[in-house]
Amino acid sequence: MATHKLLLLPGDGIGPEVMGEVKRLIDWLNSAGIAKFETDTGLVGGSAYDAHKVSISEGDMAKALAADAIIFGAVGGPKWDAVPYEVRPEAGLLRLRKDLALFANLRPAVCYPALADASSLKREAVEGLDIVIVRELTGGVYFGEPKTITDLGNGQKRAVDTQVYDTYEIERIGRVAFELARKRKNKVTSMEKRNVMKSGVLWNEVMTAVHKREYPDVTLEHQLADSGGMMLVKAPKQFDVIVTDNLFGDMLSDIAAMLTGSLGMLPSASLGEVDVKSKKRKALYEPVHGSAPDIAGQGLANPIAMISSFGMALRYSFDMGDLADKVDAAIAAVLASGLRTADIKSEGTTAASTTQMGEAILKELQKLHA
Repeated sequence: MATHKLLLLPGDGIGPEVMGEVKRLIDWLNSAGIAKFETDTGLVGGSAYDAHKVSISEGDMAKALAADAIIFGAVGGPKWDAVPYEVRPEAGLLRLRKDLALFANLRPAVCYPALADASSLKREAVEGLDIVIVRELTGGVYFGEPKTITDLGNGQKRAVDTQVYDTYEIERIGRVAFELARKRKNKVTSMEKRNVMKSGVLWNEVMTAVHKREYPDVTLEHQLADSGGMMLVKAPKQFDVIVTDNLFGDMLSDIAAMLTGSLGMLPSASLGEVDVKSKKRKALYEPVHGSAPDIAGQGLANPIAMISSFGMALRYSFDMGDLADKVDAAIAAVLASGLRTADIKSEGTTAASTTQMGEAILKELQKLHA
């Protein structure tokens, strides 16, 4: 049995608490002989700043580069609001994405039947929802140069951010979306703003060309990003795989997140290129939720997004799709039983702590393996 190297980066706030539930699951997989994971732990974000005055140390970056996958908690909090910009907690995550060349961000939005009434939309709009947003992660306006604030005098300043995309960047994120669609409902919706942005014109042209040349069997639709946002809150189930750039992907995936009822429910994967020789790819898996410092240390955090993120690692890094399906099924079973953390609690359900939810999911997974 192959040994898989995992680097656990719990981070700040509720990060260590939800990571603890993933560690419990990993320990059981190892002891049961179902898989073999070798884990190491490092610091990132505010905890790294407190220890080393950087958002991630060179030693932990070396561990990240050597790992088969990184499981990431959450970073940030008011405690570090005044630290220098270049060592702010979020800079650690951005460096990981950049140095590991994690260009593709996958954010599923799945509405479990037991939580359909927790969504801000009507049950019929979200029940059975299962979509994935594929966001380009290392290009676009967040990384484009120049990026400046210039003092013009007379109390005036000018801020410039540059939206930049090259053909190859659009091609490779397009391939991720098309390949993913082939394993799902075989439909991709590409979203951009070609009506007002030159980068959108190129995005549309390249997606169309890649589709025609390499994936003619997949249905491709084009939609303006603002219209796409509207349709996500009007009729989200019309979509399967949505592919879009860094900026629009950031916004659209947060919209999709709330369709499911809670940010505490949603995982994500950030993937690099597949190495031609090893057939492996660098990858980082993290929940969509933040560090939630207001509830840290109280046992209130929902660990489902963190556990689901590990499930994505099983699927995309370790070719353990059957085990990932069982993790998803265990989560669904626990929710169907009425167990709820505070963020998804409703009348008639049973309150659970972070640990109680994690233990219940593990027990369900053990039943599926019995």
